[in-house]
Amino acid sequence: MTENTFLIIGFGNPGREYKDTRHNIGFMLIDRVAVRLNARGMRLQSKAIVMSTLHEERKIILAKPQTFMNLSGQSVQGLLHFYKLPVENLLIAHDDLDLPFGTLRIRPGGGPGGQRGMADTIERLGTKEFPRLRLGIGRPPGRMDPKDYVLQDFSKDDQKFLPEILDRATDAALEFVMKGLNAAMNKFNGGIES
Repeated sequence: MTENTFLIIGFGNPGREYKDTRHNIGFMLIDRVAVRLNARGMRLQSKAIVMSTLHEERKIILAKPQTFMNLSGQSVQGLLHFYKLPVENLLIAHDDLDLPFGTLRIRPGGGPGGQRGMADTIERLGTKEFPRLRLGIGRPPGRMDPKDYVLQDFSKDDQKFLPEILDRATDAALEFVMKGLNAAMNKFNGGIES
């Protein structure tokens, strides 16, 4: 059964004050997938809000760690262990400052790139070779501290494009589940116009 079970984890920070911030685009994606697939059974497990659903005979577990971003690896490690899944069946979605806003980048592995949730996950899993979906949020303007930038809400202009970006990211996550990492990378890596 585990070969047909997939775990999609979106990174963010719990709490209403962080709900619409750039750092929470991973959470936004999980919510979008949950609505699209009519996921049910919301519960707290491994310090994460977890829901599950079936999609074309594949079980998809959706999770939003509630540990705050920098400790997200606790939930990732706990959920992978609980469901006895290989890292190949894991997809982590997170914000990325180094990608222009609206750009998606699916990768089979790599370093944390300054993303502390990813750094914690790599440390806890003992590998950096696991699939991730990087969601571009762009660089902060001027000399703004990146920490302040990621904790700001998306600008009004960016909010107009967010639904389209999240729909495309949902399509990318489902392509990963249904057709594999290479198919998802070939089809979705790039900006919203590609």
